[in-house]
Amino acid sequence: MTEATPSHKRIAPMAPKPAPLHKGQQTKLVIIDAALGLASQIGLEGLSIGVLAEVTQMSKSGVFAHFGSREELQISVVREYFARFEQEVFYPALDEPRGLPRLRALFDNWMKRVAVEIQSGCIFISGAVEFDDRPGIVRDALATSVKTWLGAVERAVEQAKNDEQLRADTDAAQIVFEIHGLILALHYEARFLKTPGSIERAHQGFEHIMSRYAVALPT
Repeated sequence: MTEATPSHKRIAPMAPKPAPLHKGQQTKLVIIDAALGLASQIGLEGLSIGVLAEVTQMSKSGVFAHFGSREELQISVVREYFARFEQEVFYPALDEPRGLPRLRALFDNWMKRVAVEIQSGCIFISGAVEFDDRPGIVRDALATSVKTWLGAVERAVEQAKNDEQLRADTDAAQIVFEIHGLILALHYEARFLKTPGSIERAHQGFEHIMSRYAVALPT
């Protein structure tokens, strides 16, 4: 994103095509990919150098050499998760016109990812449960990632408001709060309670939010 995000860290624009990775970097990415898969199932707290060594069929010292500590491993997983989240949810939405079309694209892309994570798990949500009352660098990495993303959604709302697609009295932070609430409720209802029709209800919830704030088009 190219414009400043109020009160939140900016999501960086697309980077140039990276140079080929050397063997050490490739190995580290293999470890992070394995760790990401494990963390989605057992949480960040379930990660350990020993478990990853077993999964990747490497020595413990070989895995440890790439990170140096369990916390650095956990932070690397958070960063990789967020990078993939950006690629799947945020960047495709930039193809849509700013304002409501982009806001809808952000929500629709988010929902597509949630539909997958209902089965695999979401590190942002499981991490919040694990680290909500545990200050430290891992919690900070998780919180920063979530705030950055919500800041991006808030900017899309502000753009729609500035373009007079949403009412002049629209509270952007309130809309973001409600949209985020839909996502959190969807995870709980669909993943934990196995409630049928949860995805459809989340989509209906978004439409209800838009109907309250969107400016009526002239007939």
